[in-house]
Amino acid sequence: MSDYSSRILVVDDEERIRRLLKMYLEKEGYTIDEAEDGETALRLASGTDYALILLDVMLPGIDGVEVCSRLRQVKATPVIMLTAKGEEMNRVQGFEVGADDYVVKPFSPREVIYRVKAILRRSSVTAFLTKEMNSSNNIVFPHLVIEHDAHRVTAGGQEVSLTPKEYELLHYLAVSPDKVFSREELLKDVWNYEFFGDLRTVDTHVKRLREKLNKVSPDAAAMITTVWGVGYKLEVPK
Repeated sequence: MSDYSSRILVVDDEERIRRLLKMYLEKEGYTIDEAEDGETALRLASGTDYALILLDVMLPGIDGVEVCSRLRQVKATPVIMLTAKGEEMNRVQGFEVGADDYVVKPFSPREVIYRVKAILRRSSVTAFLTKEMNSSNNIVFPHLVIEHDAHRVTAGGQEVSLTPKEYELLHYLAVSPDKVFSREELLKDVWNYEFFGDLRTVDTHVKRLREKLNKVSPDAAAMITTVWGVGYKLEVPK
């Protein structure tokens, strides 16, 4: 692994949890930086390109939700939130500010490793693609262009900055235009969740995706359609 693709920031005010995560992640070959509060986390995350950030919600000073919100203004680094059992509102807030996933404490370190690998596998898929890839990897609609080899999305002629999970969701819908996918299907195929996961994860990501597209192209945003009682689809303008 390159330095960038293997460096993870672990943010938690409990040294015991940081030490546990560091031990398990280092066994998997990752390089770990640590932060015990939100201010330190923001400083490190803003100045370093991490492959992923494990971020506790309850932090002294600036909490994890605020850290994620501020980070999303400048970076699309994948974020997995760590939340205590019962902090449902914090989980929802975390997704609304751009978290890619969450793990509930007390957690199994193996579950954390699974989540980390699932996100990194998807977000770095194009990092090793060769220059021989042809333009058939591009998906072109009237108001929306997805260049899959570069993970680049252009709406209304302007580039849109998406998190890895937002990009995967959009690309998944765009590969099968006009096909309706249930939230369960999206959770399984985009998030790799078979047995666990919250369906609101899908809703909050769709909402953020629409908001980002809408800022540059309301026409592109309108393509992501809710099919009530079923799920979502990417509708091509007739």
